[in-house]
Amino acid sequence: MDSKERSAAEQFAEAVRIMARLRAPGGCPWDREQSFDSIKKYTLEETYEVFDAIERRNWPDLKDELGDLLLQVLFYSQMAMEAGDFTIADVVESLNAKLVRRHPHVFGEIEAATSGEVLKNWEQIKESEKRAARQKEKQQRGTEEKASLLQDVSRTMPAMMEAEKLGSRAAKVGFDWPEDGRATGLFQKLDEEIAELREAIACAMLASKKRPPHTDEISAEFGDLLFTVANIARHLKIDSESALRGANAKFRRRFAAMEREINAKGGPSVSLNTLSAEELEALWQQAKQRERAE
Repeated sequence: MDSKERSAAEQFAEAVRIMARLRAPGGCPWDREQSFDSIKKYTLEETYEVFDAIERRNWPDLKDELGDLLLQVLFYSQMAMEAGDFTIADVVESLNAKLVRRHPHVFGEIEAATSGEVLKNWEQIKESEKRAARQKEKQQRGTEEKASLLQDVSRTMPAMMEAEKLGSRAAKVGFDWPEDGRATGLFQKLDEEIAELREAIACAMLASKKRPPHTDEISAEFGDLLFTVANIARHLKIDSESALRGANAKFRRRFAAMEREINAKGGPSVSLNTLSAEELEALWQQAKQRERAE
């Protein structure tokens, strides 16, 4: 092990020790309160921040964001160790074994001269591992029930993408809305889901006599609405993730244009939060029209 490798190992060990200290009695109150479910959203946030740093080619930011992503791994592993499930050492050991197992052209006797051959071997090994895992699961359940058609659709992807893939897989057996190039049936379904969401909100308002609280029913109906929207994208051959990122970027541009406009006209004494809803809408429409004209 050279000095750089030794330094990396030492720094990693120090990070593990710091995480353990934060979760220990007398450590950080916030860190001690967290659970697997409570930090899931931060893991997703940090993943997208890594993507953003790469897209901006900002390598100092990428260094920091990768550290934040590593923190998530340390956090989960520390909580798992406290529960007696596994340790960070187990995580790294599992990774090392997988890397060796899936690179037989490096650590074994298999030959792979091109990246295409490497990917082919990787997928074959991965599929073999999945079959072994499914067989083990069946044995544990004590049943030989037929695997679901949707079983191979990964849950480890953005939810909108998963919804599109689920719809696409179900369509292979004819369980889909009629294809007419305009997603007519899905727009009808969208109207139905909007009506059901409105009804759930109305029922919650009637029960609480005030602004509707978050309820499981409202959340479920909103989920159904998003699932339908994702499948509209599938029928229209649209990448829903890219479409939404585009809409987010557009919103950023137009909101920034509103801020520039009010700063130019009102000076330092006027800001967006001093305007009425009607004035804000007028600024938005102005920014929208200007962008379209450009």
